[in-house]
Amino acid sequence: LPQTPPSQKYMLIYIYTNIILSKYEIKNHLGQRVYFAVEENDCFDRNLCSPIRSFTIRIADNTGREVIRVKRPLRCNSCWFPCFLQELEVQSPPGTVAGYVVQNWDPFLPKFTIQNESKEDVLKIVGPCATCGCFEDVDFEVSLNEMSTIGKISKYWSGFVNNVFTNTANFGIQVPVDLDVRIKAVMIGACFLIDLMFFENSLDGL
Repeated sequence: LPQTPPSQKYMLIYIYTNIILSKYEIKNHLGQRVYFAVEENDCFDRNLCSPIRSFTIRIADNTGREVIRVKRPLRCNSCWFPCFLQELEVQSPPGTVAGYVVQNWDPFLPKFTIQNESKEDVLKIVGPCATCGCFEDVDFEVSLNEMSTIGKISKYWSGFVNNVFTNTANFGIQVPVDLDVRIKAVMIGACFLIDLMFFENSLDGL
């Protein structure tokens, strides 16, 4: 996994997903697991509504205590239906809203806004026009205003065999170390949403 130069004050989070089991490991820049997560949904949602399904992801620390909860309602997943844009709520601790991930309509680029608990805009996320990322990483840039980049969410290319013949995917989140801890939690939620929308059920997202 790529390393950040010591001179840059960034926090790195790595998310390892098992697509079939809907289980996730969240690790720090040293490769140490700090959280694990499990997605909850019913069989109908999982099998028939897959990329547009509603879900609740419960994120727990290594003692098993739930520390973050990610909730997403059933939504249409198409840029041609701007009245049904994606929205995801992140609670940290569970029961207390930390913020939201809101999709912004754009005919060409995947765009999202990170909002605080009062639904005030905090950060912007902009992805590439093509998210296929064959044989290379795919970066979604994080900025304050779509101009000054302060971090990124990356879907890592981990080799042809790993990406095509296994049900796992690796993501990284790079944000300023002094970012509000609640917004860091919302960024983890954004990573889950990006995975679901662009990579989970598409070989193009490899």
